[in-house]
Amino acid sequence: MSSKSNVKIAPGAIVCNECELKGDITIGTKTVIHPKAKIIAEAGPIIIGENNLIEEQCAILNIEEDEEPNETGNVPVMIIGNNNVFEVGSEINCLKIGDNNVMEAKSFLGKQTNLSNGCIVGAGCRLTTDETVEENIVVYGGDCRRRKAGDKPVPQLLQIDFLSKVLPNYHHLKKSAKKPNP
Repeated sequence: MSSKSNVKIAPGAIVCNECELKGDITIGTKTVIHPKAKIIAEAGPIIIGENNLIEEQCAILNIEEDEEPNETGNVPVMIIGNNNVFEVGSEINCLKIGDNNVMEAKSFLGKQTNLSNGCIVGAGCRLTTDETVEENIVVYGGDCRRRKAGDKPVPQLLQIDFLSKVLPNYHHLKKSAKKPNP
């Protein structure tokens, strides 16, 4: 993939200039990307849905791990749904994340693991198995135990609204494609 960046920012998204964006990236409406977050799309495009919160030092990576090209010639597209929270220092390598998920601080998702909807990956947990995690599963503890949650995590809409008002006062922002319609 070329080293040229093609970043599409939807109206209403808040993307700080201090974040690192490389490759073909689409960022949905009302998504907030903090300074020092890193989103790298070298192996294929990354599509980020609406109302996502991507915090400092979070890394969302769609990169080739081995030097051999894909035999099928397919380009791996990373798709991230809506209302997800990626907390400080989390690293995401998987290609499919559904809606309403929370990746807590310093958590890790490997290339072969996908998240469905309503999952919480606890602080410091590492998921590297070849699987799609079922809906509403909470992964927690040092040995990454699992249990089923009663409800999906609550969307962080109040925090996103607050950050949408505060971040422009303290950081320079990347411009969106068009102005949002009132």
